[in-house]
Amino acid sequence: MNYLTNLSVIRKIVQVLAFVFFVYGGAVTGYYLSDKITAALPALSCAYDKQGSDYCVLIPFQHQMHHRLGEAIANGGNVLMALIPTLITLATFLILFVILNKAFCGWICPLGTFQEFLHMIGQKLGLQQKESLDHNVVKKIRPVKWFILVLLVFTFPLLSGLGYANHDLGDTFCRICPSRILTTLAVGDTTQLHVDTATTTTMVLSVFADLMFGIMIALALTIRQPFCRICPLLALHAVFKKLGLLRLVKNAVPRCDKCGLCAKACPMDIKEIHTDMTSKDVTFDDCTLCGRCVEFCPDTDVLQLKYATIPIFSASPQYFKKRKKAQTVWEKANLIAYFREKRQNKQDSKK
Repeated sequence: MNYLTNLSVIRKIVQVLAFVFFVYGGAVTGYYLSDKITAALPALSCAYDKQGSDYCVLIPFQHQMHHRLGEAIANGGNVLMALIPTLITLATFLILFVILNKAFCGWICPLGTFQEFLHMIGQKLGLQQKESLDHNVVKKIRPVKWFILVLLVFTFPLLSGLGYANHDLGDTFCRICPSRILTTLAVGDTTQLHVDTATTTTMVLSVFADLMFGIMIALALTIRQPFCRICPLLALHAVFKKLGLLRLVKNAVPRCDKCGLCAKACPMDIKEIHTDMTSKDVTFDDCTLCGRCVEFCPDTDVLQLKYATIPIFSASPQYFKKRKKAQTVWEKANLIAYFREKRQNKQDSKK
């Protein structure tokens, strides 16, 4: 299969370019210019990365809940004026989000890219891959991202600003976010990979952050997108998914009942892509619009990525056959298989 016609390869190229831009782009634009681009990126790119070209929307949301809204309420200030920065941040986020919808997760997010490449490393090392998680496990995991969004991004910072919670909880999610450790390590800064003993709260949060970063790395070698499943930004995307121009569309046919290849290909284990036979828009809450389900759908136009009303990538039997073959070749190629073959050839040559 020609690499230039392989959607997964095209996406990997975009992911690498986006990773370089968002993690190292500030080295070209300048650190202070990066603050002026949007500061409302719909992907996990961290402000603690001094070479980053932009940072995610969750950072200003926490800051505004803590230092603007919470303190305004606590001190009897003008609540409406305190809300204006939050509304501006939200509006900027929506302008960007409408353009690409949840594809910011599947194509742009540096942390998502990191997890995908870890999984590829696991494949090439010959580690036993967990192709799909049990659906009951997936259903139990799904609410976690909403819990994190509501509690860590909005509630704790607001309570901190009101004076009801420890000041160190004013940026609770940022303190445990794996992207903070990843993007700083990527530019040679090890200061975020530490245990902050300043207070009991900071010590607990930093230990949890380091532990979660390590667990994410270990899981990503064998499980697809482990942190993405609980990411609060994915939950925020889900709130506004109907506004995005890019979406996943399904034109179900009777054969869909017996197939299920789309759900098997989905890195987020969204079984509903297969089982939902009535919805046209199947951009579900956990969907990252990576397009793998479309690639592995064997029926013409059953699944499509559409931009507004324009199909930009559609399922086809011809593409499916080539893509399936390319995937089989990819999966068979790993270091364990290589060394086994090499050892076998060596033994055969001695006979």
